[in-house]
Amino acid sequence: MSFPVVPERRTHVPFATRLLARAAVTAAWFLIRLPPARLRRVLSVVARGARPATRAEALRSRRAVVSVSSKCAGQGCLQRSVATVLLCRARGHWPDWCTGVRTQPFRAHAWVEVAGCPVGEGEDVQYFQTLMRVPAATGDRRDS
Repeated sequence: MSFPVVPERRTHVPFATRLLARAAVTAAWFLIRLPPARLRRVLSVVARGARPATRAEALRSRRAVVSVSSKCAGQGCLQRSVATVLLCRARGHWPDWCTGVRTQPFRAHAWVEVAGCPVGEGEDVQYFQTLMRVPAATGDRRDS
């Protein structure tokens, strides 16, 4: 579900954050093996009760995930995006989790967004049509 990219640069991550990021990457590894509809349901449940993430919080979590996993630093966009939202959730907030496709050439991708803007992604993301989204809770939305 990814396209060729140069692996992202690793940054220094404090020890406690590194442990939490490794746990998120491991949990994401299991979750991405679920069928798409079930993955979406699981992430929707996990997102409940979290406040919307800021761009800085989501980027900090994404960088931590990339720093502890070579797969997430490269072409593992699905695992990277799921690990990023899980790490954010462990800290009490949630960015929007998105997956989508483009047709020319055909590619699939997964990413996180804050306020409709992709976090840590290149310009190519604008060409993807979002197919699934697990949004952050808003104050006027009620879960039934």
